[in-house]
Amino acid sequence: MRISLSDAGKRFNRDWVFRHLSYAFESPHKYAITGPNGSGKSTLLQLLAGAIDASEGKVEWWLTGKKMDDANVYKQIGIAAPYLELVEEMTALEFLEFHRNFKPIINNYSSAAILQRLSLEKAGSKQIRYYSSGMRQRIKLAQAIFSDTQIVLLDEPCTNLDEPGYELYYSLIEEYCNNRLVIVSSNEKLEYSFCKDILNMNSFKVL
Repeated sequence: MRISLSDAGKRFNRDWVFRHLSYAFESPHKYAITGPNGSGKSTLLQLLAGAIDASEGKVEWWLTGKKMDDANVYKQIGIAAPYLELVEEMTALEFLEFHRNFKPIINNYSSAAILQRLSLEKAGSKQIRYYSSGMRQRIKLAQAIFSDTQIVLLDEPCTNLDEPGYELYYSLIEEYCNNRLVIVSSNEKLEYSFCKDILNMNSFKVL
């Protein structure tokens, strides 16, 4: 899998978030997008997910050497981000089953098996609205990482996680993401310590 950006830029109204960004993300590699608050990390991640369009330049997605139709990019994207909400009226089991209708699951794991891997099996029948912030984050990570997609996009992936949560995060990355394209948006080095390639958004900030 390859995502290529050619002189890409994004602005909202008259304000440019970033400009002149040319870069290629390729699997099976792990990348970090870093930079201070407001530098455009999350905006770039949404651009890579196909959720928003570039204001200038090009963003292209390539699979097995063939350019993908933009309308089908979402099929290859697993994403976890603070601005993506869970359905709080559902139980965790219901939510994972609901998600399964949109994306196939790695190794066809059952929802119960996923909850057990998250150490949430005892809370599987509880509505998500009663979950702690850390439990919710585990569910967000699961729906992104366990989706059978070529790309995993993670925006501030360890938000609200405690030490065991960090350990779970690292183990999920190690077990399920080695052959995929992983892109982490974060200022916290612990969240992207496994990434060898780092893109600093300061280099593309419009002053």
